[in-house]
Amino acid sequence: MVKITYIAHDGGVQTVDARLGASLMEVAVKNNIQGIAGDCGGACACATCHVYVDRAWMQRIGDRSSVEEAMLEFAEGVEANSRLACQITVGAALDGLVVHLPPSQH
Repeated sequence: MVKITYIAHDGGVQTVDARLGASLMEVAVKNNIQGIAGDCGGACACATCHVYVDRAWMQRIGDRSSVEEAMLEFAEGVEANSRLACQITVGAALDGLVVHLPPSQH
């Protein structure tokens, strides 16, 4: 298990244990993280799991796919560090990862 920290837009912090191989969206839903809807169940067919990856972690996360880029067009407030949580797979190298949640998901 690795630790993932989700920081809500209002500053609330939740650090949870994440199973290796799960997506950040699955981890959030399983742990009742408010602000991650995951409406499509992780199929990269919506943008309701939009997160901002803490800039210190961007190199470890890797690049967005073209499908993820297209889905992010439906999210509000997209930044250079925006990702869809369903597209980030938990691995040992992500122990301690910090992601920030946007004010809302659309």
